[in-house]
This record gives sequence, structure tokens and C-alpha cells, in this order.
Amino acid sequence: MARMPTPKPTPEHGRPPRSAPARLRSWMIWLTWMFVIGAMYLLMDRLLAPAPAVQITSADGGAALQLPRHRDGHFYIQGSINGAPVQFMVDTGASLVSVSDALAEAAQLHGGRQTTFSTANGTRQGRVVRAASLRLGHFTLENVEIGTGLNMGRGEPALLGQNALRHFHVTMEGNTMVLRPRLPVS
Repeated sequence: MARMPTPKPTPEHGRPPRSAPARLRSWMIWLTWMFVIGAMYLLMDRLLAPAPAVQITSADGGAALQLPRHRDGHFYIQGSINGAPVQFMVDTGASLVSVSDALAEAAQLHGGRQTTFSTANGTRQGRVVRAASLRLGHFTLENVEIGTGLNMGRGEPALLGQNALRHFHVTMEGNTMVLRPRLPVS
């Protein structure tokens, strides 16, 4: 019987050791891909951010706000509650402006009455409080009821409900929502 040659020992995983330049090249390729993925993430984050509302003057000379439809199909507007910055998502199905507990704290919305909210996602506990001011673009609403306890996830917008929208004539023009104030809105 023929004798089989004895295999030569090899480094772990059966690969020959890599030279220092080969290891450096591998690390550089890996780091380049991480940089490309990070840059793409930042770019997509910026591209997917809602476009800002635009102040316009309507044909009758009155001021209005134009809100472009976002890629997700919703309309967003920057505003503030008691001076705390807020990104609102227009929700024509919501009765009240609704915010998270964290945003309520930042806007100094304290007290109020306990209540149970019925939402599309079921019921939830919260409070109804009054805000001294709610600002949308250059329009300010005063003494607005706000529901707290909204839980849409970290960094998610507040909901702009009917109790604020009723102060505006809301029209759709293509992929644009136009908010024209009913009098009196300051």
C-alpha cells in the first residue's frame, strides 16, 4: 500500500498568513465602506426630512400656509407650544392636538385633567391641559387644549388635531395642503 504524504501544518483557518500591506488594504476597504454607508445614512436622513411650510399671500390678500405632502403621505409643519419647538403632523382624525409626555414637560404643560383617549391604536391614558400659545408658521393660537401621553416613538411629531385646525380653512391643492386662517387668528 502506498503511503500518503503528511500534510504540512498551516495557520488557523487553513489560510497562509497575510502580509502587513494586505491587512492594511483590507482595513482601508472596510473603513471606506463604513464611511460610504454613514454618508448615505446622513444624506437619506436629510432627503427624507419633511419640507418646511411656506408662508404665502392668497389671492384675496390674506396670509396662508402651504404644506407640501411628505413622501410618507402626511403633511408636517414646524411650530411651537409655549415657545418649545414642535414638529406637527396634521391629523384630521384627531380631536385634539396631542403631544408626548416629554414634549409636554418641555412645553411646561402641567396639571390638567386625567382622561382616557380612544385612538386608532386603542385606548391610552393621558391628560388634557391648556397651552398658553400654539404657534404654526406665523399664526398663533391661544388657550388651546392639548392631549398629553401620545406615544408614537422617540423623535416622532406631535399631532395637529381638529381643535387647532378648526381655526383654518383647510384645502387640498394637488400635493399641497393650504391653511388659511379663519378670523380671528393672531
